[in-house]
Amino acid sequence: MLSVSVIDQVSCIHSKQPWFVLSAEQDFSVSPSFQPEISHYYRFDADKSAETAFAIPDGCVDIVFDCDESNPVARVCGTTLEATNPEFIHRHRYFGVRFETGIISDLFDIGAEDLVEHQFNLLDMAPKAQKMFEQVVDAKCFSDQVSVAESFFSSKGSRQFSALSAMVIRYICEQKGNIRLADLEELTGYTLRTIQRLFRDEIGMSPKAFCRIIRCQSAIYDINHKQQVVFSDLACDLGFSDQSHFLREFKRLVSETPLRYQNQVKSEAYLNRIRYY
Repeated sequence: MLSVSVIDQVSCIHSKQPWFVLSAEQDFSVSPSFQPEISHYYRFDADKSAETAFAIPDGCVDIVFDCDESNPVARVCGTTLEATNPEFIHRHRYFGVRFETGIISDLFDIGAEDLVEHQFNLLDMAPKAQKMFEQVVDAKCFSDQVSVAESFFSSKGSRQFSALSAMVIRYICEQKGNIRLADLEELTGYTLRTIQRLFRDEIGMSPKAFCRIIRCQSAIYDINHKQQVVFSDLACDLGFSDQSHFLREFKRLVSETPLRYQNQVKSEAYLNRIRYY
């Protein structure tokens, strides 16, 4: 079995939820984690646009705390497979725990497939998280929320990938999702049927669906960070048959065309909104 740290070392994609960042009233706060199964923590105050924001596919499980004083709640959110409204509420403060790609905490007694495209109340799934939940929603400072979550998850583990799934995840991430499924048989020495069965059991989706997510995140990353992006070149680099196929896929997974997304990211100074702690 390979540990999550091995996956983290080879992953070339940092999961992005750009609409969360753009829905922040002011800053979008981010803090790394010392727990190998956790990617990072984040916090933001939702502005009016948050009510029509989208969660996009990223292959990650999040715990999202709505820290509203009158009705706090925490949801365990599996990855989406296309753009989905996370139902944020204007003026509410949110704190999030984002796990590494494909990771499911031992805290959750649920199958991987049952998490994909679903949300659950944290305390229904993990009653032992009650004290942590109360401390997170009561904390006024982001650093205090991070400390509470770090302390809680330091005693928790996560499900480990098999060597086969780890190899497939590594290869897909290295190739930015641009692979042929037949390549996986040659890479691993296993039949595609065996790979698909194990991948569904451990990751909750097919290798093809995971490739779509990584291609989406790769496109997002390039648009966010590069000064000039030629969409026809980006489509080719990510293995799309033509630019129109890329445009349709991007719109389905991100909810906007690449051009409109790019214009919004640049006009809203996306990267300048993020504050690292």
